[in-house]
Amino acid sequence: MQLIDTHCHIYLPEFDADRDEVIGRAVAAGVSRIIMPNIDSSSVVPMLEAEEKYPGYCLPMMGLHPTSVKENFMEELSTVEAHLKEHKYYGIGETGIDLYWDKTFLREQLVSFRRHLELAEKYDLPVVIHARESLEVIINEIVSFGVGRVSGIFHAFPGGPEDARRVVEMGFMIGTGGVVTFRNSRLGDAAIEAGINNIVIETDAPYLAPVPYRGKRNESSYLTLIIEKLSELLAITPAEVAERTTANAIRLFKI
Repeated sequence: MQLIDTHCHIYLPEFDADRDEVIGRAVAAGVSRIIMPNIDSSSVVPMLEAEEKYPGYCLPMMGLHPTSVKENFMEELSTVEAHLKEHKYYGIGETGIDLYWDKTFLREQLVSFRRHLELAEKYDLPVVIHARESLEVIINEIVSFGVGRVSGIFHAFPGGPEDARRVVEMGFMIGTGGVVTFRNSRLGDAAIEAGINNIVIETDAPYLAPVPYRGKRNESSYLTLIIEKLSELLAITPAEVAERTTANAIRLFKI
């Protein structure tokens, strides 16, 4: 099986002690690419260092994470735009709205998200969306921007089946990670509604490790556990889940 981890922060300090070993385990598990979302200006250098160390394997995106949207967000957005002009990136993100931790900068997050949508359209890149406690707000923003102008992924998809149907109809895919293995998670039902042609797999490593590693550091090799769970939910073989989700990622990110 060949797998693509469409969302992994392999460049973060949590992997500094054993990054080579983590990559080695990913390769052994069949992971052929790791796509890295940016966080803010502080993460660009380590992310690009990971790309340089693992060329053609660790692929960078560019964006400003919504929890990094603060008073200086316009300066951060300028940095995002400057990097997009200077380097090849495979997606815009991660961006979105986060209303779980702090609602103080909602207005600024909305401005930032709209700018990311514009950049995704300008550079013809998929947009990777963080939608924690904000799915309806984000859907409304995309409708306001114009359905069909951009495509991408709702990362760590937080909704149920009806939400999945709506975002798929808008031209987006469902990012499915370790949460799908959690008891009482709605993600399994959302994945069933979305269908295998509208699903990509992800880890969000080092976060959101699947069962039986829940609460521990996540890594790309654990994608095999996501494949197994999706195989069970969708009643198709693990090999077919791997083939179809990999094809979806290749098509979306133009790999």
